[in-house]
Amino acid sequence: MNNNQKASEVEPQTNDQNNKNPTVENIQQLGQNSTLQAESNIFCMTIIGQVEGHMVLPPQNKTTKYEHIIPQLVAAEQNAKVEGILIILNTVGGDVEAGLAIAEMISTMSKPTVTIVLGGGHSIGVPIAVSSDYSIIAETATMTIHPIRLNGLVIGVPQTFEYLDKMQERVVKFVTEHSNITEEKFKELMFKTGELTRDIGTNVIGSDAVKYGLIDTVGGLSEATMELNKKIDEYRQTKNGGMVQ
Repeated sequence: MNNNQKASEVEPQTNDQNNKNPTVENIQQLGQNSTLQAESNIFCMTIIGQVEGHMVLPPQNKTTKYEHIIPQLVAAEQNAKVEGILIILNTVGGDVEAGLAIAEMISTMSKPTVTIVLGGGHSIGVPIAVSSDYSIIAETATMTIHPIRLNGLVIGVPQTFEYLDKMQERVVKFVTEHSNITEEKFKELMFKTGELTRDIGTNVIGSDAVKYGLIDTVGGLSEATMELNKKIDEYRQTKNGGMVQ
């Protein structure tokens, strides 16, 4: 009797452990808290670690998978309750085409978007950082600007170098079109030698990113939410004006 009673007491606890809390699982997998998001008209998206694209990275790497980010952006665009998107970056970079895909998605959204760089927005994180309507960088945050490189098998023929050059031009064109930095200045920072010990390029810190015209302003979370709320008010006025017409 005692053994049966103990077994019946243990079984429900085991079942409870197998049933995952959807909110906890959402935070672990996507960095999103659905409970808080339901109460806000601002959708917060985090891009952290390394941007994972067509190749699966090792399990010990902290990654942001672009196949998770793109559906979230589509959902935020279609959700009538969401009026603004806040993108928080702390990334070392990653897959070029995946990063550009995310940047293109953000830049073509109809709803107000604000990006904030905390810690770092390096490499392909630069196009993502400038893709929003307004960009902010923390005073201590940095952005590494350097030429792109290819991983895996590289064939030593002119076509390979032409392909690499065209891909790099895509990055340069996107950044210069979505920020106030000139193409000449951006390429100067990209190809600078002597600053990075094992690479060529430039490590741009907070206020310097603003000085070069890469980022709009130096600030933090309060400035980001304040600017986003301001743009949401403008978005509402435009939307209401359009409905009246």
